[in-house]
Amino acid sequence: MAFFAVFRTAFLLAVLSWRTCQSEVLPERLPLTPESLHISINSTLQHLHLQWTVHKLPYQELQMIFQIEISRFETSKVIWMGNYSTTVKRNQVLQWSWESELPLECATHFVRMKSTVDDARFPELSFSSNWSPWEEVHAHTPEQNTDLIFPRDKLVEEGSNVTFCYNSGINQNISCYLDRELIHGEQLYLNIFTFKLNNVPFIREGGTNIYCAVNYTIKDGTVLFVSKVLEEPKDFSCETQDFKTLSCSWDPGVDTGLFFDGQPSQHYTLFESFSGKKKFCEHNNQCNWEISRDLQETYNFTLTAENYLRKRSVNTIFNLTHRVHPKAPDSIHFNNVGATNATMTWKMPALGNYSTLLCQIELHDKENMRQEHNVSIKVNGEFLFSELMPDTAYMVCIRCANAKHVWKWSKWVTRTLITAEAAPSKALDVWRKVKPEKGLHHVTLFWKPLSKFHANGKILFYNIVAKDLDKKSELKLQSIPAPANGTELTLDQGSYQIQVTANNSVGASPASEIVISGDSGNEEVEEQKINGTKDGFLISWKPLSEDRAGYVVDWCEHQRNLHCELQWKNVGPNTTSTVISSDAFRPGIRYNFRIYELSTEKIAYLVENKIGYTQELAPSDSPQVKAINVTSHSFTLSWKDYDTEAQRGFIQGYRVCLKSKATQCHLDSVAELLPDNSTCCEHAINNPKQKIFLVENLQPESFYEFFVSSFTSAGKSPIGTFTKVTTQDEHSHMLMHIILPMVLCVLLIAVMCYWKSQWVKEKCYPDIPDPYKSSILSLIKSKESPHLRIMNVKDCTPDTIEVVNKSEGTKTQFIGIEKPLTESEFPKPANLYLLPAQDFCVPGPCISFVNHTYSESACDSGSCAHTPVPDTAPPCHLELLASPDNLLNTLEKTHTDSLGEIPAGKISLNYVSQLASPMSGDKDSLLIHSPVPVLCSEYKMQMAVPSCLDSPVLSENGSLSSMTLLGQDKHYH
Repeated sequence: MAFFAVFRTAFLLAVLSWRTCQSEVLPERLPLTPESLHISINSTLQHLHLQWTVHKLPYQELQMIFQIEISRFETSKVIWMGNYSTTVKRNQVLQWSWESELPLECATHFVRMKSTVDDARFPELSFSSNWSPWEEVHAHTPEQNTDLIFPRDKLVEEGSNVTFCYNSGINQNISCYLDRELIHGEQLYLNIFTFKLNNVPFIREGGTNIYCAVNYTIKDGTVLFVSKVLEEPKDFSCETQDFKTLSCSWDPGVDTGLFFDGQPSQHYTLFESFSGKKKFCEHNNQCNWEISRDLQETYNFTLTAENYLRKRSVNTIFNLTHRVHPKAPDSIHFNNVGATNATMTWKMPALGNYSTLLCQIELHDKENMRQEHNVSIKVNGEFLFSELMPDTAYMVCIRCANAKHVWKWSKWVTRTLITAEAAPSKALDVWRKVKPEKGLHHVTLFWKPLSKFHANGKILFYNIVAKDLDKKSELKLQSIPAPANGTELTLDQGSYQIQVTANNSVGASPASEIVISGDSGNEEVEEQKINGTKDGFLISWKPLSEDRAGYVVDWCEHQRNLHCELQWKNVGPNTTSTVISSDAFRPGIRYNFRIYELSTEKIAYLVENKIGYTQELAPSDSPQVKAINVTSHSFTLSWKDYDTEAQRGFIQGYRVCLKSKATQCHLDSVAELLPDNSTCCEHAINNPKQKIFLVENLQPESFYEFFVSSFTSAGKSPIGTFTKVTTQDEHSHMLMHIILPMVLCVLLIAVMCYWKSQWVKEKCYPDIPDPYKSSILSLIKSKESPHLRIMNVKDCTPDTIEVVNKSEGTKTQFIGIEKPLTESEFPKPANLYLLPAQDFCVPGPCISFVNHTYSESACDSGSCAHTPVPDTAPPCHLELLASPDNLLNTLEKTHTDSLGEIPAGKISLNYVSQLASPMSGDKDSLLIHSPVPVLCSEYKMQMAVPSCLDSPVLSENGSLSSMTLLGQDKHYH
């Protein structure tokens, strides 16, 4: 203890002595003011870069704080003040940078600093030095008459704040623009104007123009480059496929590159910390790293993204065996492919002895995945598929991964597997349609194709065998090639068993059997209406018998087709209802469903027949209507049924629309407004079987229009063209009762008159020639009446003249007559034929032929007509009128001189046409050269009298005689 106390006392004395010596050595504070201050400008980054030293540092190093002041334009205008702490070593050159918001070219800056020791080891040095002198940094001064804008070609990130300045050299008003948008600024100093942009947006990769103008004259401009913000790489990971190369990949994010070398795209660097190796990546999203031969197990990678403005880094650390991503399997083959099984083999790229692979196998058909298996392998793999379907195409997919540590699966590899065919496994669904005709059965067979599942291959043909059950004979029919789904047979009206099979390259399906009985096709069942919905039809029925094998419901899916697509549905024996639905069903189409019951002998019996619509629509057309039995107060409308397709629903009745001038409707009708804003009276017919309608209570001789429309539960048929009807007159039926008998009587009389016309004409008014139109009168010139107008001889030449001799035994000879005529030969006046009148035209008394049957009135002097007898007629006229004999005497006296031979007795002259047939008494009086008569004429013998006579002459028997006048070629009446 004593020794320890002595040692302690000695140590304290030594320390006290050392401090005393130190106090004597440093009686004053050492000068630690910063010296050799040098300032430089980085215009691109707008940095002031400071460099300085601290001389006479008492110790090897000290912790010091440097207080810095920066002024702008003048030393008194301090714009920034701050501290910089660092460890200072002897003779060390210290550096520090300051970033200016205002471009450094726009103003002069001044910098000074002082230091303070901040070292706990040396508390006695904790004092501040003096300020260093102000160091001036000269701003860029524009040349004379040159205006400049700063900074030049500035590069910033999107969202940054940027300040521009305009150094004009003189004080003047300026305006600056960013892409033609005015920027508001302020005057910072005498000739310095500043413009601040906050949160600068990215506009384009080529940069944004900024320019300034004085009095609308552009003085200077620059380009502001705004870059997208550099993003940190995403999804950075590394993996190997062969234990030789690590492939690292990442998502680079947005590209920060700009045009015109404003800034290139960011570049990436890969650094591995365990090995200390570094690699510059050639691509922006992936980089390969060579694995060393010593098989380093753990890797620590740092990925750095960098551009002019900033850096971004991400890191990953992993075990190599945990990052195995195998390549896809190859050399895939199928062996021993059968109808239900097959073997698959494949290979994997070698991974050495480092890993065991797990392979995943999936088997898909066209619908979905059928099988999934996992297999562990090293290099080669093999797997057996079973329970496959015959003649089926499968898609086999395979991929592999590291069995111990599944990092990533390889890519899927897909191959197609097609199994072999097998015989069809199911019988066809067969149905028939029977049509009896003339002792035969026309049978149409239908069958549904087998599904892929049951066909087990491609169906090549269908075999049909019909067996006569009555004769026990078998009729083999020719096979029908696929893809037929039906055929037609013609059988007699016996019972037949028909079997149908489907065949592929391997074999035939089980036979489908159906029986056609002798009375098939003769069933008649009353139709029943059913209501359908958009989902289909609910059909129910009543069984026929207890012993049944099932039911079949058939229908036509496309009802409008001439040859409908017959569809059918099989229903079990214990079911008496079913729902029939189909995508082919359409609204407004009538469908017919027939329900058959199948006996245990496979014979079909018709049970019920139903018709219906999935949705009823209004009729598309109206019936064709005729108006019949039109009277003065009514008419009847009649029509017939029309096409079922036009009905589009069950017809529930009809509506008769009647238009007229009347403004009010009867009690049995209602006023209906039509689409053309006209009004009609509508009569309702609620009985769909009624096809006739009586429209009554109408006005006579009135105009009406009508139209008949049908209606269903969905509405009426559209209004078409109205038919026009006019009612009859109210008294027209009375007139018909009077006029009709009169017309019949007149017609009867006309018929009778026409029938008796010849007789009446013969007895009452025979046709005679007009003497005044005959040329025969030119032979005799009347001396008594020179004013009488007669026809000229040149107009008509008579044929013959008869001379009637009344003296018995007296002969009269004329020129051209061979045989004399005697009175004894003729009990009545005979006829004497003369030669043509031109041979005997000599002057003589005027003779006119008068038709004593008719009394004709005289014409004027300018026409050829009969002249009435004047009251002052000569006595000869009166004598002639008194007696026919006087007429004869007058004729005899008048013509004696002109004739060749004068008869002894009284004679008369008669004109005879060539067309007149000889009379019965003319046998002995034929002329030798007389013309031959050609035709029988209606003209009668006429007497020739003097022209002075124009009164009727009585014959011997007291009757009137007639005269006929003919020319050579014409007849005159």
